[in-house]
Amino acid sequence: MQTNSPQDPRDNRSRTAAQRLELSVGPGGDLQGSDDKVLQAGSDYLHRLGGGTLRIRPGEYTMRNALYLRSGVRLVGSGADTVLKKAPSVCSELVSDSDWYEAQIRLADPSGFTPGCGIALRSQHAGALQVIKDTVTAVEGDIVHLSRRLEKNAWLAEGATAATLFSILTAEWVDDIEIENLVLDGNRENNEELNGNYVGGLFIQHCNRYAVRDVVSRNFSGDGFSFQVCDDIHFERCRAEHNANLGFHPGSGSQRPIFRDCEARDNSQGIFFCWGVTDGRAENCTLSDNLAYGCSIGHRDTDNHLVGCTLERNREFGLLFREPLSEFRGAHRNLIEDCLFRDNGGGGDGVAVEFRGAAHDVALRDNRFEDSGREEQRIGVRLSAEAEGVQLAGNTFTGMCEDIAHKAPEVATI
Repeated sequence: MQTNSPQDPRDNRSRTAAQRLELSVGPGGDLQGSDDKVLQAGSDYLHRLGGGTLRIRPGEYTMRNALYLRSGVRLVGSGADTVLKKAPSVCSELVSDSDWYEAQIRLADPSGFTPGCGIALRSQHAGALQVIKDTVTAVEGDIVHLSRRLEKNAWLAEGATAATLFSILTAEWVDDIEIENLVLDGNRENNEELNGNYVGGLFIQHCNRYAVRDVVSRNFSGDGFSFQVCDDIHFERCRAEHNANLGFHPGSGSQRPIFRDCEARDNSQGIFFCWGVTDGRAENCTLSDNLAYGCSIGHRDTDNHLVGCTLERNREFGLLFREPLSEFRGAHRNLIEDCLFRDNGGGGDGVAVEFRGAAHDVALRDNRFEDSGREEQRIGVRLSAEAEGVQLAGNTFTGMCEDIAHKAPEVATI
């Protein structure tokens, strides 16, 4: 019989640090199930206890609503065998106006809307898309009940519709999250498109300090990974594949995003730096075979660094510096270093790096520009007349018609 050794009386330090709980969900787990409800139950349970690790066992989980992330809860899958797949979407027109203070809507066709499912109301308000995101709590005939008041109007005159569109993982005003080793599948062929300002495979807003490792976001009818007004969001070995819009979308006002050893393939764009993204770093990333650009940098996206990246076979440009609305709003002081640009621009002018408008003091150092014989990438760098202080040093050019091209200043026509 084993007995405990006597306690050393000198070992009397107070024991106040709690061990965080680890909870498994899925087949054979602590919580059984294969949908968003069991994942949310596990996450909420851990959050109540101050945090912990939610281990998602191998399997395919049908997502009829987003998994809402909770602060302090670490989400860990089992790699490629853990797939969170969005259910097919349905859409219906509203049959009566709903005002901002109401918590119900009436639909022409409520079939496919079920209690607990995610919902997005869309309309054109003052000429711009308006989106209201919520959860259905009950369905009574053509009346769909929501979890809270609308807070915005959903009017027939503005084309109001409701659809089961939502992110797979999402959070707002939630900090300190780790996500690892799983696949987010947007079921693109069975879902309507909604842009990454509202949803994505992963969509977060007003969140800080996230670590996302070994996560694949694929086949989403929108963005793969989108984060808006978020600081210190870090990705390692993540992949965005075959998404309708952007692979990685560091959104407006996001500071210090980091992408290490990530891939963005077969999206509309690979990495899209939105408005006012600063001090970001993309390191050893592969941005390839995207329908428009490998990377796009624009409105006040300053002091970002692309290093050791491969940008190849992107249809329009490898890297685009977008035209700003004013000189002040330009993409200044970005550094592109030790990158490979190969076979870009086959669907456009054959340009690897395109400058439009004012982007000042950008440095391109020690990069390689190559056409492998496809005769698609014909120009290495095309500079706008307004770009000032561009530094070109140590770059090599192989197989192109022009290494550096200069665009003439635009002449106003009367």
